[in-house]
Amino acid sequence: MKASAPAAGALIATSLAATACVSNEIQDFSGAETTLLLEDYFVGESKAYGIFEDRFGKIRRQFDVDITGTLDGNTLTLVEDFDYYDGEQDTRTWTIEILGNGRYRGTANDVPDMAEGQAVGNAFNWKYKVDLKVGDDTWNVGFDDWMYLLQDDVLINRAYVTRYGIRIGEVTIAFRK
Repeated sequence: MKASAPAAGALIATSLAATACVSNEIQDFSGAETTLLLEDYFVGESKAYGIFEDRFGKIRRQFDVDITGTLDGNTLTLVEDFDYYDGEQDTRTWTIEILGNGRYRGTANDVPDMAEGQAVGNAFNWKYKVDLKVGDDTWNVGFDDWMYLLQDDVLINRAYVTRYGIRIGEVTIAFRK
């Protein structure tokens, strides 16, 4: 049986509405057994492994990161040394202000505006813009990072990357202490 155009349109609209409603809210994690505090997790040395997938699911880059975190009062500094599997290397240095009550804000060398974040339970949501080198160009892209602290100090990060409000890809990173 063939669906009519209005019925097909209604089905598509319903599907889009349903998927638009499927998103995390930071308060959803308030009952978690573990608590993620950036200043606890990232002080010292840690290692991360990641991939960047374009919006079609094709893996475009793979990398690992050596991270050194230091705490000075209410300021967490993270030096992230990236080694991309295509041979490129890069360093991002975050200066993160710990505001209390699970709230953070920070800047980095390629983050032109203030990043804002909040931790609740075992989750942390961090939103910011990055000036990203793409070939000979620089794109200003948005990051909506979601980090989840799991057992055995494993931290998983999913970042949704947008340009002009359109999702262009996702970054998945696994951290290890």
